[in-house]
Amino acid sequence: MNVSEAIRAKRAVRKFQDTPLSEAEVHAILNAGRRAQSSKNTQPWHFIAIHDRETLTALSKLGTYAGHLAGAALGMAIITPDPASRFSVMFDAGQAAAYMQLAAWELGIGSCLATIYEPEKAREILGFPPDLHLRIAISFGYPQESLDLTREPQKGGRNPFEEIVHWDRW
Repeated sequence: MNVSEAIRAKRAVRKFQDTPLSEAEVHAILNAGRRAQSSKNTQPWHFIAIHDRETLTALSKLGTYAGHLAGAALGMAIITPDPASRFSVMFDAGQAAAYMQLAAWELGIGSCLATIYEPEKAREILGFPPDLHLRIAISFGYPQESLDLTREPQKGGRNPFEEIVHWDRW
């Protein structure tokens, strides 16, 4: 699969098979995040790879639309410095998330982002240091519906090119 095809075809997957990911797949996903670009090469992230079902279920309750974490084969918490410390922190975390999701998609693994709205409860669950923060987690797993990997994107699912691209000026 080439990058353009992965970008075109990738979709959010929220329902997963009850099948674990291999160690090699987990390492490939983590390594993709580690290799992501970041502002001034600061690499302002740590990743907590979560397999434990109780932990995933607890995290799934910390965001309005984070329920998919409970059924994931792997949850990924992206831990960063304080997002208010500089604009690029969340942009860089998003880069790492996107790289991980595209690497997973290439492996036939679905994923979905979850926003964590109760970061202090997440800290209690995951035990990361007080100077770091969690705002984004990702669920990963083999899609419950295997067609989710090959189904054509819906027509009209994205705003038309002409409506969002402006040349030289607004």
